[in-house]
Amino acid sequence: MTWTDVLTAPLSGLYATAVWLRHLLYDEHVLPSHEVDIPTICVGNLAVGGTGKTPHVEALIRMLSPRFRVAVLSRGYRRATHGFVLADEHATARTIGDEAMLLYMKYPEVRVAVCEDRVRGVRQLQKQFPDLDVILLDDAFQHRRLKAGYNIILTSYDRLYKDDHMLPWGRLRDLKQRVLKANAIIVTNCPDDLLPIDRRVVDNHLRLPAYMQLYFSRIRYQEVGMQGRPLVLAGIANPQYLMQYVQHHYSGAELMAFPDHHRFTDRDTERILARAEAFDFVLTTEKDLVRMHGTPLYDRLASRLQAIPIEVDLGEDLAPLEKQLVTYIKETKNRCASSRS
Repeated sequence: MTWTDVLTAPLSGLYATAVWLRHLLYDEHVLPSHEVDIPTICVGNLAVGGTGKTPHVEALIRMLSPRFRVAVLSRGYRRATHGFVLADEHATARTIGDEAMLLYMKYPEVRVAVCEDRVRGVRQLQKQFPDLDVILLDDAFQHRRLKAGYNIILTSYDRLYKDDHMLPWGRLRDLKQRVLKANAIIVTNCPDDLLPIDRRVVDNHLRLPAYMQLYFSRIRYQEVGMQGRPLVLAGIANPQYLMQYVQHHYSGAELMAFPDHHRFTDRDTERILARAEAFDFVLTTEKDLVRMHGTPLYDRLASRLQAIPIEVDLGEDLAPLEKQLVTYIKETKNRCASSRS
């Protein structure tokens, strides 16, 4: 244990106690939790980022939208608005947040909305679109006011929640035992050469109850067809995997990292432009590109700027996860219809 651990471990204990008390108030019904009469699938985690929630929400959109009418509800982190906002042609990253804006741009057939109060957000979506079949909740596992029908927890392969600590000692924002409230765990950011024995090792280490499904996913970056030496701009929680891909395909790549959801200032623009002169082009994430739209940085870099699209690859786990979710949606819809009649 390092001196940093010695100093932060007691603070971690205090934070864990506060989180435990909050959950106790909900568990004992001192604070109310609300159920809604529509299938809801929550994609969340126990950590503070870097597990790939938004790409996994995208994967669920691609999986479910051919069969169901799908909506997505998120908080809209770091947006400049408040309350319920539905994404439309006037939406920007400032009005609904970068992640919601990215989903709206990539999947225009899906209803995308943001609201700090997920209960109100779900009810507003139901009111405006009564034919919805399912609502995907992006990062709502800690939002106890809404009791989601199906919970998916993400945990990164190289930093499993079981091996982590509560903030500020580690990266966990929620208690490890809260994972027992999930219906499924997806181990994300897995290596391409993951073997069946590696899956068994993780399964044995996590020791999940029999009712909980365990899946594994990889992030796939798509080629962008650029040549030369890139400068990489990344305002995401964990740029490690992005840089591994870029360095494998491009020599001499350099990273300029910013905090997650960072809004690029005029000072940032001058720093980036000065550094970009030494490179052939600039690579960034789709989420960062959404935030850059309409800024001087985007205008001055547009001819040399390229985002790297990513997708989640569930491999052999795609079919069983889809079967689980389709069954949940159909059974819940039938139950809700019966209760209303």
